[in-house]
Amino acid sequence: MSNSADSPEAGSGDSSGPGSGTVESDGSSSLATGDASARGGVRPVRVLTVGVFALAGLIFFTSFDTAKGTNIRTDASLLKLSDLIQERSHKNGQLDESNGVLRDDVEALAERDDGSTEAEDARLTALEKNAGTQRLKGQAITVTLNDAPPNATAKLPGYPEPQPDYLVIHQQDLQAVVNALWLGGAKGIKVMDQRLISTSAVRCVGNTLILQGRVYSPPYKIQAVGDPEKLQKALAESKAIQNYMVYVNVYGLGWKVTEDGPVTLPGYSGTVDLQYAKPVE
Repeated sequence: MSNSADSPEAGSGDSSGPGSGTVESDGSSSLATGDASARGGVRPVRVLTVGVFALAGLIFFTSFDTAKGTNIRTDASLLKLSDLIQERSHKNGQLDESNGVLRDDVEALAERDDGSTEAEDARLTALEKNAGTQRLKGQAITVTLNDAPPNATAKLPGYPEPQPDYLVIHQQDLQAVVNALWLGGAKGIKVMDQRLISTSAVRCVGNTLILQGRVYSPPYKIQAVGDPEKLQKALAESKAIQNYMVYVNVYGLGWKVTEDGPVTLPGYSGTVDLQYAKPVE
């Protein structure tokens, strides 16, 4: 910022030269504007400088008080949230295992002398098998789904360059595989390390799978016990999977089907109680 003494008009008028005085109406003379600023009052620049330093000090103090010795420039809050989710998922897994052990103990005690007939025991065993709470042996296939590489491009002409959604596994992709396997006569299905039952819900949040209180990241593995030929035929005939295969061929989404031979699926070990919302009274 320049004062009036530095402007082109400072020396105009009747002044004889730079620094000369100006005549007031009462005949008295005064100094040039530059001298008046030097002698009279506080410069605005000084006031502005003091204000800037005061504001900077306030910001530093606020940052110090907020940080309290920690680094506030990191995503620590997000890391803590993700750690909490992983910890809760791990805890749920441990509770499922503990619940499975206790269930086996209860069933062993009940088999000693429960007062039921052989026919009733056979009926109960069949119900448990259909419910998915018992181990299941048989021939199996595994379907593996995976995200595409982050730098993927369209491999075939006529297709647009991929959007971020094109390169990740979605909930409907997992559901399409599970539904096709059931349609193909699967006797039991395991997603990752958990057995599916009639109340299981395959849900995705972001790029993670949430299944029965536990969190999983790709690649996702779905194993089904049944006739391998019929299971693979059902996969090939699924319209939803045919659409998924377009993205496999164009953008590189992961797709792999393998025959596993004889396997044993674990029984479902979680709670079988139905959880539902209740109106507020």
